[in-house]
This record gives sequence, structure tokens and C-alpha cells, in this order.
Amino acid sequence: MGKLKRLAGETILYGLGSILPKFLNFLLVNLHTSVFLPPEYAIITYLYSYISFINVIFTFGMETAYFRFASKLDADENKIFNIAQSVVLGISVVISIVIIGFVNPIANLLNIPGKSNYIIWMVAILFIDSAVAIPFARLRLQKRPLQFALGRILNILILVGLNVYFLYYAYDATVGVAYVFIANLIANAFYFIFFARTLIHWRPTYEKEISSSMFSYAYPIMITGLAAMTNEMFSRLSLQSWLPKNFYEGKSSEYALGVFSACYKFSALMNLVILAFKYAAEPFFFSNADDKNSPQLFAKVNHYFVIVCCIILLGVSINLDLIKYFLGHEEYWEGLSIVPILMLGYLFLGIYYNMSVWFKLIDKTYFGTLITIGGAILTFVANYFLIPYLGYVGSSWATLICYFSMTATCYFFGQKFYPIPYRVVKDTAYILAASFLVYSTNLVMIENQWLATGFHCLVWMNFVLFTFLFERKELMIPIKI
Repeated sequence: MGKLKRLAGETILYGLGSILPKFLNFLLVNLHTSVFLPPEYAIITYLYSYISFINVIFTFGMETAYFRFASKLDADENKIFNIAQSVVLGISVVISIVIIGFVNPIANLLNIPGKSNYIIWMVAILFIDSAVAIPFARLRLQKRPLQFALGRILNILILVGLNVYFLYYAYDATVGVAYVFIANLIANAFYFIFFARTLIHWRPTYEKEISSSMFSYAYPIMITGLAAMTNEMFSRLSLQSWLPKNFYEGKSSEYALGVFSACYKFSALMNLVILAFKYAAEPFFFSNADDKNSPQLFAKVNHYFVIVCCIILLGVSINLDLIKYFLGHEEYWEGLSIVPILMLGYLFLGIYYNMSVWFKLIDKTYFGTLITIGGAILTFVANYFLIPYLGYVGSSWATLICYFSMTATCYFFGQKFYPIPYRVVKDTAYILAASFLVYSTNLVMIENQWLATGFHCLVWMNFVLFTFLFERKELMIPIKI
């Protein structure tokens, strides 16, 4: 259990650097939905969706490539770092120049004519993010989670502080949503100070054999990342185009996108846990890959991961009647029904991340590319057919269908190439039990908020207690590594 405890400890520390900052960023939802109505909030969502896509191209999968090549026993970590950083910065500079060169046509294409400054700010935000991606990856490889957390937390504190200042104390309606981008740019600029020493010591490096191998390893991951972003963001980009007119009683598609995006943030609470776990688990899986009992270890890790996610799924989904007050304007409340669906989808995404270790360890990353591209195609098709009939609820179901299908496919091929004894029956039972409790509990209507919250807490605590009692003996069994 020693390695599991260490993984859990590192997950908590990385949680300080990923969950806490993103949770603080989540708190901005209250501020943004209090200041901006759904159509205005939709602009923020729309532009950040494009930022997410382009960021994948900027980093080019080099974070994972850096982990893989720098983790080898005979590797020169400093050289690998320099190569990875050179690739990322080179790609970022070229694309940034191209975008800025065509900034006005791009602004028109994105339906924000006259707002080319938004595009320039977006490019600057993206460039800084890419410039510090490999330095952050180095902190993870060197197992320095406290420094990793410090950088992330300071950045988000600056971001939150600037948002509060701009939107509460210095707000000018003529500037509007631009304040959000300005705050993000200033906060990101802090990273240049935080990583000043690392960036100063970086030297542009290219070595034909290693660089070519890293490119070959990384580009499928980049393509996979683009497909993954399609799964994550496509619903927000397609909702405006595929939603029938007057679907929501005369409200615009921008209004629907704003409601959908705000409620989507609650489901992202599950993704925060997944992200923290992923930061700790990726180097953990690589470092334990050569141990003879690693398959049993990986299976156990996934099992407890599923349990934790089921507890979170239940806790959030049955308390939406209380959580809704976090949203500023009541107009956003109508979309809360999508939260349990999306959280379940994210749960399967987390399982997929766990199971995807097999193709990374045997250097067959193209399987991840094919699976994720398949998921992207499924996302496109599901959104196309479901949005006209179910609106943003259809987009939510498309997300769940996509991530479940990716998980099932990854498991099927993984058992052929790198068998891991996952506890499929137990894990499925936990997921079904949590989902049933969410559905059945939400059917019970209690008008008194205190009684309703008490009932929901009782349901949740009983689930946690049952889980502990059922797993108690298993927790005492060590894995010999």
C-alpha cells in the first residue's frame, strides 16, 4: 500500500495546484453570472473554446513526450527539456505570428467584428501558457508538487483578484467581457516571473535522432488532444448553429449557450478531481511500469478512483437545489438538469485516462489517437442528431455517450495488448448504484430547504458508509511491488 499512499499524497498536493486554482476559478462563475446575462456569458465561453483547441497545437503533445523520454534510465533530462521547450516555443511563435497577421478576418469569422483586440489578447494568453507547459511538466517529473501548486495558486489568486477589481470596483459597461481576457493576460504574465530562472537557462536545442523520436511520439498525442478538445468543446461551438430557432421559447441560441456553459461548470467539479489525479498518476504509471505486479496495482488504483468519483457524483448531483443559488441570475437555473449527465460522462473520461496507460507504456500512442478521433466523430454525430430535439440536454447526452464509448473501446484493446485485471463488475456496480441514487433522490420533492438538504446529506453519508464497510477488508490487503 506504500505506493498507493504516496500516489494519494501526491494527488492531494497536485490538487492544490490544479483543483484549488480551478475551484477558485470556478468561484468566478458566481461573479460572471451576476454581472453578465447569458448572451454576454456566451461570448466568453465561445472564445475560450477556441483557446482550448489552439493550446493543444501550441504544446504539440510535448508534455507527455518529455515525460516518456526524460524518464528513461540513460536519458539526459536537461537535453530532453531543452528539445521539448524548443519545439513548443517554435510552434507557438509561428502560429502566433500567423494569427496576428490575419487578426481582422479572424475576428469577422468569429462574429466579433471590430474586436480584433480580443484575438490578440487570446494569442498572448496562449503563448504564455505554452511557454510554461514544459517547465510545469518538469516540476511533475521531479516530484516537486509543492512548487507546482505554488505557481498555479499564485496565478489564480491574481486572476480572481483582478476579476473582482474590474467587475466590482472598476466596471465599465463599454468594456464588458473584455475585462475577463485582460485579467487572464495579466495573471498569466506572472508565470514569466515564476519560471524566470528556468526560462533563462533554457537553450534552443535540436538533435536529429532524439528530436525525431520525440516528434513521432508526440504528434499522435497532439492529434488525440485535438480530438479530445472536440469531445470537450464541440457542443459549445455547435449549439448556436444547430439549435432550432425559438427552441427555448423565443430565447436566442446565445442565451442557450450561456445557460449551458454556466451549468457545465458544475459538472467540471468532477473534472477537477480527474485533472489532479492525472497530474500525479501519469508519472506514477511510467515509474512503476517495469514492476512485475504493476497490472494489479493499476487495477486497484482505478478501482479506488471510481469509488471517489461516485461519491463526488452523488454529492453534487443530489444537492443542485442548494447549489443553484451559486449562479447569479435565475435565468441560469433552468439548465441544471444537465449536471448529473455531464458528471457521469466525466467519470468515464477519468476511467479512460487510467486505462489509456497501456498504449503509452508500450509506445503505441496511435491507439489513443484512433480512439479519441472515434470519440470526436461520435460527438459530432450525437450532437447533430440530439441538439435539434433535446437542445443542450442533447449535448450533455452526447458527452456521456462519447466518453463511455471511448472507455469501453480502450478497455477492449487494452486487454489484448497489455492485460490489466480491472474490477469491471465492482466498478460498474458502484457507478450504477450512484446513478440510481441520483435519479431516485431527485424524484423526492421536499419544499423545505433545510429538510431537503438534510435528506440529501443522509443519502450521501449512507453511501459513503456502505462503501467504507464494503471496502474495509480490501484496504488492508497490501500489493507486493
